[in-house]
Amino acid sequence: MEASVPVNRDDSFCRLSWMQRVGFGSGDLAQNLIYQTISMYLLFFYTNVYGLLPKVAAVMFLIVRIIDVIWDPLVGTFVDKRNPSMGKYRSYLITGGVPLTGFAILCFWNGFSGSLLYAYVTYVGLSMCYTLVNVPYGALNASLSRSTDEITILTSVRMFMANIGGLAVGMGIPLVLRFFDSAETTDMSTSDSAWLKTMMLYGVVGLGLLIFCFSQSRERVVMDKSHAENVKVADLWMEFVHNKPLRVLAFFFITAFAMMAIGNSAGAYYINYNLHGSAAQLSIFMGLGSIPAFIFMPMIPSIKRAVGKKGMFYIFLTVAIVGMAMLYVISVVESLRSHMWLVYVAQFIKSTGVIVATGYMWALVPEVISFGEYTHGCRIAGIVNALTGIFYKAGMALGGVVPGLVLAFVGFDQTNEVSQTAFTQQGILWLVAVIPAMLLMLAMFIISRYDLSDEKIEEINREIERRNK
Repeated sequence: MEASVPVNRDDSFCRLSWMQRVGFGSGDLAQNLIYQTISMYLLFFYTNVYGLLPKVAAVMFLIVRIIDVIWDPLVGTFVDKRNPSMGKYRSYLITGGVPLTGFAILCFWNGFSGSLLYAYVTYVGLSMCYTLVNVPYGALNASLSRSTDEITILTSVRMFMANIGGLAVGMGIPLVLRFFDSAETTDMSTSDSAWLKTMMLYGVVGLGLLIFCFSQSRERVVMDKSHAENVKVADLWMEFVHNKPLRVLAFFFITAFAMMAIGNSAGAYYINYNLHGSAAQLSIFMGLGSIPAFIFMPMIPSIKRAVGKKGMFYIFLTVAIVGMAMLYVISVVESLRSHMWLVYVAQFIKSTGVIVATGYMWALVPEVISFGEYTHGCRIAGIVNALTGIFYKAGMALGGVVPGLVLAFVGFDQTNEVSQTAFTQQGILWLVAVIPAMLLMLAMFIISRYDLSDEKIEEINREIERRNK
């Protein structure tokens, strides 16, 4: 593989303006407005509005994830090999963003009500277009600057805005649906026109944000055009084999996203059956999963300077484990269980640790890209982001399987909407606190094997620049 060079060597270590940082972060906000809507609400739309059986929709979701595993590395190779006139990576914010928006809207159109073929075509199309935006967007992060401090700030801004998108979807969709369907008295409309209008609104806003991201992004560190033609899909495997920091990060991704998926999926069961809480209390509990991002994500650069990269991971992974331990104790001690404010405090502490640790891990992706460039001379940012995407989805898939197995093991009765046995409640508590805490301990061990310090990655980037000159 050939050497890569930055587009403009003189400013490859530059600091970006806040407009550029916010512009880049708006890309993640845009993707969350579209894809989080799909993730949170498409199953409900398919079963309650479109007319698919739950098991049919579940099989379709699994098939789409399998397609993703094949499609992601193909997209990573595609974007690394090509150099569009509008930018190697940023151009896909437009060329992929337009069809992504179109397919998102079509997924919530009831014109072919009950048609499984239409559902497959639109959902597969949406997932493929999302990858066509998301993989280049991840690679774009590594192309804006080589500065580790700048990458840290960019990641903080990106995660801050991503959580804005998550809140806008999680708490905003029911409100927008009610606006478009004023006759609806429940929290979730079954009006097909209300769903279509809601997705049109979110999709158009998301596309506008992708265009803004495109306008504020300038690629400074990418592979030279003359060397891109040598990139091939097999480079994904070679990169994984020879890039130890990438392997460490990949296994951290699996563990972290499995932990989040398991904990999040159990939240509604926990509030409903263990604490017998209300819908409003569930909303607060789930909302506290995002709120800490707005407090602590802007503080990440300062925290990292004070305690170091690994120190920050150790501290916040420990904070998350403490929060989970608190949830467990509160749930098993009868005198504490009725104090919902204690549950909220524990959830806030847990979420603080999870958000900071899992948010900052995205800042490590540009580092493993630079390490690969330093080792073998090729900056295959698209392929590396495709690889991390595969492990991210593997973690999410694992997180989707474990709760069902645990609930089946403890005898969860889905016909009983009021109460469950003590053994079933204990199983739900495993999903909320015990299993995620065990995964966090594993994640702490995994990240201890990551040996790219800020000083080392800075030295690597300077050496790459010297080679190029």
